[in-house]
Amino acid sequence: MPLDPARTVAELRELRELTEDENGAQRVAWTDTWEQAREWLRGKVAGTRAEEDVDAAGNQWFTLRGRSDRALLIGGHIDSVPNGGWLDGSLNVVAGVEVLRRIAEEGTPELTIRLVNWADEEGARFGRSLFGSSAAAGSMADQDELRSRVDAGGTALPDAVAAHGVELEAHSQLGSAAAYLELHIEQGPVLESLDLPLGVVLGTFGVERHSIIFRGQAAHAGSTPMDQRRDALAGASRLELEIREIAKRTGGGAVCTMGGVVTKPGIVTSVVETAECLLDQRHLDAAALASMLEEAKRASERIAQEENIEVEWQRIWNIQPILFDDALIDLADEAIRETAGTSHRLPSGPLHDAAEVARAGVPTVMLFVQSLRGLSHTKLEDTRAEHLELAVQALDRLATKTLARLSK
Repeated sequence: MPLDPARTVAELRELRELTEDENGAQRVAWTDTWEQAREWLRGKVAGTRAEEDVDAAGNQWFTLRGRSDRALLIGGHIDSVPNGGWLDGSLNVVAGVEVLRRIAEEGTPELTIRLVNWADEEGARFGRSLFGSSAAAGSMADQDELRSRVDAGGTALPDAVAAHGVELEAHSQLGSAAAYLELHIEQGPVLESLDLPLGVVLGTFGVERHSIIFRGQAAHAGSTPMDQRRDALAGASRLELEIREIAKRTGGGAVCTMGGVVTKPGIVTSVVETAECLLDQRHLDAAALASMLEEAKRASERIAQEENIEVEWQRIWNIQPILFDDALIDLADEAIRETAGTSHRLPSGPLHDAAEVARAGVPTVMLFVQSLRGLSHTKLEDTRAEHLELAVQALDRLATKTLARLSK
């Protein structure tokens, strides 16, 4: 059976009809719709001779036995954010199915091929991204914190995953992995701005995520002179403007985002007493990321002093930058140039399961396909059908090249 990239596009549209409503994709992990999508995927893999296994972390594996137990992993995630897009995650695994079909049709491969549908990459329900891949990689060390997480309806994370036969304890599945390949929509505007369909991912940004609380003094909005106010929101507002300048000065793709501000008492007749901000900083270089964080802290302290308020920082989460394998980057670059004529190398701002696999020591690379208008995590997310087909061809060429290299 020759590779049929058009079939991948048709199957993605089929999944869209099955798991979307008028607001977008609803394949949120640990829900009935997510399970429906996993059952649909199971049916698509049927006939390839691949054996299915769902591990204790909920990851869905399809294994095509080769002459060697060493395994080439191809992966992605079928879960989505609420009201998400039709391609984020699902392209990865549906394209992987097509590559798996082609390899299976040609007989027994030199290496074992394992297609993996990672559980809960998005973390949409409980805020813990990369759930299944971090469990498989053995890096899910935050067990106590995970047990305390609840969703918007008050359901605890351990109870929700247990309903799907999943345990919180880490379970490694990567011991035989020789390489890991992942295809994903870019989720940003770079490739479209360059008028290129495909790109090679150099690695995923490191992330520093913090809660910052400015504390001032509540006072009557009508009777407190402007020069005597201790306005916590002034601190948050000034820091928001400063972090943009920090990102510009740092360069190299640096991004800093103030993603939310909550004020108290939060009424129109009072000066703001507390303003709690959420800060997200990302960079591909660890030293640059650390420098951005230090700059932001110094700026917050200066601003607090000037506004006669106080500031306190609390780390929410962080991850170091993950660089992908140089040899696989070169192979991916070749595969894209042979498929589309021109390639481009770029970092990934969003996190992906590939980061956890690479962090576990498995040689890893990702391919990006252009996203129209750079939009993702919305029902407006889209990619041209011809670009999706090119992406499937490039992933297949990369798999062939990787197998040849690993079989030497």
